[in-house]
Amino acid sequence: MKLIKSALSLALLTSVVISSTAMAKTNIKIGHGAADTYHMHKAWVKFKEIVEKESAQDITVDIFPNGQVGGDRELTEAVQTGIVDMTSPVVEVMSGWDNAFTVPGLPYIFPNRAGALKALYGEFGNKLLAKAENFGLIGLGWMENGIRNITSNVNCPITKPDDLKGVKIRTMQVDAHMDAFKAMGAKPTPMSFNEVYSALQQGVIDAEENPLGHIYSSRFYEVQKCVTLSGHVYSTHMVLANPDFYNGLSDKDRELIKSALKRAIDYQQEIITQEEQEQINAIRKAGVSVTELSPEQSKVFENVVAPVREKYLKAVDPELVRALESGKN
Repeated sequence: MKLIKSALSLALLTSVVISSTAMAKTNIKIGHGAADTYHMHKAWVKFKEIVEKESAQDITVDIFPNGQVGGDRELTEAVQTGIVDMTSPVVEVMSGWDNAFTVPGLPYIFPNRAGALKALYGEFGNKLLAKAENFGLIGLGWMENGIRNITSNVNCPITKPDDLKGVKIRTMQVDAHMDAFKAMGAKPTPMSFNEVYSALQQGVIDAEENPLGHIYSSRFYEVQKCVTLSGHVYSTHMVLANPDFYNGLSDKDRELIKSALKRAIDYQQEIITQEEQEQINAIRKAGVSVTELSPEQSKVFENVVAPVREKYLKAVDPELVRALESGKN
């Protein structure tokens, strides 16, 4: 089945490239795993609009959302091999090559969104982007995935770690995330994102954790009783490009790509600011309780997972940790 899907994906990409390159000097193929209603996809659409307009269609951009070409790991490998030119996986996907990429996704590693963005667009983030070159990739920047929150069908509302004891909660296949929920007493259950809705609906799992954008766009709230704005992880996408594609661009085109990406990322932040309160209101309107933790309640969660955070920080270059600490405050 995977081989068939890969062959179909390659055929799809090839047909698009043939039709696009007939009219343009350069065609950029971008793949990602998120829904086409998600703010990260909207940022890529903005990138496409800017690039095509400002290049006078000398560069065209084709975007393949919804995991059409594969999940984050498959897409990253597709960029390495040049099947796809650019992608934006969650940064933890890269931890399979270097555990330094686990750091941005550690629980409560950033004080808030502003601190995360400051660190990622400073020395800390630049050090991580540079590491991508060791694995046949060019790191170009960061798109937000979102601040991860907990939804559940049991023990509602969840206001303390003890409320998660014995709860089967879906997480990504990320060791640090699973360790954090184990520390809270939960039973982390990694599974494919595309399986989460039906697993919640059928009671295979009790809970899940995701940014509000995913909770809303994938309609998880339809099969959950409560949402807790735990904010336990700031989740980020790492923008990656194939080196042959990127280095083969003219200086002028590279500058356009960098400029368009920055403006697309700024646009994404505008969308997130606008959408989050609207999403909370819509989820509440659907009859789901939404709980905002007090600073004291959040601190309890943060303290429970502190040993997990320290465990993973000890496994990376102290210079990276220093850059993180100086950059996020």
